[in-house]
Amino acid sequence: MTITRGTRIEADPSVPTVRIVREFDAPRELVYRAHVDPDLIARWLGPRDTEMRIETWEMRTGGEYRYTAVRGGEEIAHFYGSVHRVTENERVVQTFGFDEMPDAVSLDTLALSDLPGGRTRLEILSVVYDFESRASMLASGMETGINDGYEKLDALLALLGSDAS
Repeated sequence: MTITRGTRIEADPSVPTVRIVREFDAPRELVYRAHVDPDLIARWLGPRDTEMRIETWEMRTGGEYRYTAVRGGEEIAHFYGSVHRVTENERVVQTFGFDEMPDAVSLDTLALSDLPGGRTRLEILSVVYDFESRASMLASGMETGINDGYEKLDALLALLGSDAS
């Protein structure tokens, strides 16, 4: 288990899963919107030194997505997936693929829940085929991308929350 900057990343020793837990100082509807709106996701997803170019972003049941990570003008990673189920403001179930690691496809469930004081708890469970795929996923730099991205999301949520006031 790794806990950094308020984000908990757990690799279960018994099953090939990764669980990510994070709390945000924003209402659930706003955290949800930041995950499904392509203009917003591009502003916070991934490491600080990386731009995300969204090619397709259909966060709806039956949708799909594809985006590319760019650093210093160079494409460094390509991501894609199918969206299986979206429950507005509550849950997104999707596959997550990474062109550079084709065998490490995961099934991800993102769940959002209300906390007191207008805060939100995010929990993501990623299930992969085997422990080798999970080890590759964990070694890919995912922790940096998650932590940097959630710090950027904190700032974006604060900005969006102040715009709503």
